[in-house]
Amino acid sequence: MVLTQKGGSHRWREMAMKSFVLEVLSSRLFMVFATLIIMSANGSGYMFGLYSNDIKSTLGYDQTTLNLLSFFKDLGGNLGILSGLIYEVVPPWIVLSIGSVMNFTGYFMIWLSVTGRTSKPQIWQMCLYMWIAANSQSFPNTGALVTCVKNFPESRGSVLGLLKGFIGLSGAIMTQYYHAFYRDNTKALILMLAWFPTIVPLIFLRTIRIMKAVPMMARELNVFYRFLYIALGLSGFIMVMIILQNKVRFTRIEYIVSASVVVVLLLVPLGVVIKEESKEQASKTHSQFNVVTQNAPADPATPAEATNKPFVCVKNMFNPPERGEDYTILQAIFSIDMLILFIATACGTGGALTVIDNLGQLGKSLGYSSHSLSTFISLVSIWNFLGRVLSGYLSEIVLTKYNFPRPLMLTFVILLSCVGHLLIAFGVRNSLYFASVMTGFCLGAQLPLLCAIISELFGLKHYSTMYNVGSVSSPVGSYIFNVRVAGRLYDKEALMQMEALGLTRRPGQDLTCNGAKCYRLAFLIITASTLLGSVVSLILVYRTRTFYKSDIYKKFRDEVMVSQTVVVPTGNGAVPLREMGDKSTGFTQQNTALSDGK
Repeated sequence: MVLTQKGGSHRWREMAMKSFVLEVLSSRLFMVFATLIIMSANGSGYMFGLYSNDIKSTLGYDQTTLNLLSFFKDLGGNLGILSGLIYEVVPPWIVLSIGSVMNFTGYFMIWLSVTGRTSKPQIWQMCLYMWIAANSQSFPNTGALVTCVKNFPESRGSVLGLLKGFIGLSGAIMTQYYHAFYRDNTKALILMLAWFPTIVPLIFLRTIRIMKAVPMMARELNVFYRFLYIALGLSGFIMVMIILQNKVRFTRIEYIVSASVVVVLLLVPLGVVIKEESKEQASKTHSQFNVVTQNAPADPATPAEATNKPFVCVKNMFNPPERGEDYTILQAIFSIDMLILFIATACGTGGALTVIDNLGQLGKSLGYSSHSLSTFISLVSIWNFLGRVLSGYLSEIVLTKYNFPRPLMLTFVILLSCVGHLLIAFGVRNSLYFASVMTGFCLGAQLPLLCAIISELFGLKHYSTMYNVGSVSSPVGSYIFNVRVAGRLYDKEALMQMEALGLTRRPGQDLTCNGAKCYRLAFLIITASTLLGSVVSLILVYRTRTFYKSDIYKKFRDEVMVSQTVVVPTGNGAVPLREMGDKSTGFTQQNTALSDGK
């Protein structure tokens, strides 16, 4: 009898543990943790400066051709309309899977080309490989990040700042992994970019899903702040490692220890999730039980007029609703507000991307050591993270407390980025360290602001597509400033230096320029254009001043309150039912409150 009771108690504990694990894995907070890990491996584009010199030297490219490659990198990384449209019709896990396949294909083909394992590719082939590799990043951005924003609509600024921040920090994180795996072999870095960002999203495929919106609880908001503190601690540790690695030559073992600490810090948020879910379960033990059903609530029926009039969206293209309501894709694309955002961010992010894509050549022309290049990349990455996090959280706080408009904060950030461009233009001693900090911070701060403004002005119904439409401004700015301005002026100065030495360029020989003059005129032009972008952004501030003075989140709170409580008849009377739907897995979790009376 005693043995039977002990066996039953053991089985009960096993069942309770299994139930708790499943509850953690299916929780909203674990989905945020999974998204953080995916974002931490999704910043391959920021590492281009580390291996760009390998591409230039092994394939014999001039700077214009190399900048053309970097433009296709920026185009692929920001032109995520394809992933957005796919997200409209399939579950998030399919979007993530497509991104993993594309990432491996693109970077693996680049690695084969640079290491000479295939015949020298044509320029258009390298552009295609680069576009595929970079475009793969838009799929995790859409599949995971957009899903999080939809699950936490009332805290989108904080969510975007945190998740976008981890994308910015991922360059520094993966630099630590790279040194641990391959030391200073930059060609092997390309191989790492092929396999590592491919594997990470596949691990969390089934945990990324859309859940039914519930009111944002103080408990969850506190968890977001804990995630922020952990992320700041992680960035601080990496900053210390950068300083040490720049002063002292690390051994392979020391790099492995440093990377291991980074992994541990990345897993700390999981402990926070487990702790919060255990508290939640303890609070429900005596008053709630879980009912699991296999059929998720059906999506709202399509309005009859939409099926009878297939071209109604085209007819209403220039007849948009009020700001904050759900725009159609075409209404958003052809709106004046989107055009203003496009011009302002093209000027703002285009110049910043030019700095990042040319860091390798900037450092070489100004006489920095090759070891300093990884320092620049890490500085850009860390301050990119800080810019994203600060703009996301700070803009959310000042918006909710003081109705401070996000477009005005965007204007200030674009204006601040002019300082970094001027430091590069005049080639001040050690200016590239400060320029890396300014550029990383300002580029990082612009992206969450852009995404949040789009969601606020045009609604969340088609956010997955409109989010990616707004991001197209970055590659457009990159093409203008990086390829047409910086690349051409660099090559022009390099040819002049060769002629002054009495040399003639041979076919297939790379062009190298030395001195501050290589980029001076280019960055003076970029500074003037960035200043113009801040002026254009002020127009949007003026147009949206009335909208941002109102309570822009009121409709989300009202919708949640209406859908939150459903009266369910039971033997004990009417009982409130809370349901959490998952359209991608067909799983619905319902928590039914029982009466405490007997």
